[in-house]
This record gives sequence, structure tokens and C-alpha cells, in this order.
Amino acid sequence: QVKTEESGGGLVQSGGSLRLSCVPSGFSWDFYNIGWFRQAPGKEREFVANVRWSGVADPARGRVTASRDNDKNTFFLQMNSLEPEDTAVYYCAAQKGVSGKGNSYYRDASIYDSWGQGTQVTVSS
Repeated sequence: QVKTEESGGGLVQSGGSLRLSCVPSGFSWDFYNIGWFRQAPGKEREFVANVRWSGVADPARGRVTASRDNDKNTFFLQMNSLEPEDTAVYYCAAQKGVSGKGNSYYRDASIYDSWGQGTQVTVSS
């Protein structure tokens, strides 16, 4: 069964940092890309960052860094200078590797095949 599992969410004060982790499993694909998205109550799902199989990362904003540890098969989302507006459920999603596309392609949630349950991030003011 193909799945992704997020962890690392929690409650943090404004200005603080969090690092989320994503572990994909059950994949039979040779390679895959990982996208990070978030959804706040009453709002649309929003792109946060992605990391491609090649290692290329594309964050949506400067306070975010996406990375991967190949040895541990784990993907990370480092978020700094968090603000109350960052409060949301954060999701990790996997896509059977498609390479050579531009950033706009990998920012589209519809291309991802498998989604995790999400991890809650709450930023207090």
C-alpha cells in the first residue's frame, strides 16, 4: 500500500521554528517527487514547497526550506519565523517521478498520487 506519513507538527510561538518530516512507503516506483501543502480552516489547499527526486527544491517563500535524506528515505520541511497565519494542517504528498518540468508543474496539487493524513501546526501570537 502506497502511503506517506507526516510528523513533527505541534504548537509553537510566533517567531519560532518547526521541522516536519515525511516518510514515504510502499512505493514500487523507481523514483518520486514530494510536495508539501497546507490547508487552514475555511481556506483552499496551498502549496508550501517540493523536493524532487533529483534533489532540486522549490519553496514557496523564503522562510521555508525543503530537503531530503536519501539514506533515511525521509523528506523534511524546515519552517522558520513562523507566524499565526501559518497555522494549518500540513500535508506531504508523493508523485511518481516526472522530471524536467518547470516549477509551476510541481506546485500543482493535482499531480500528486498519494497523500498523508496531515500534521497540525499551530502558531500562537
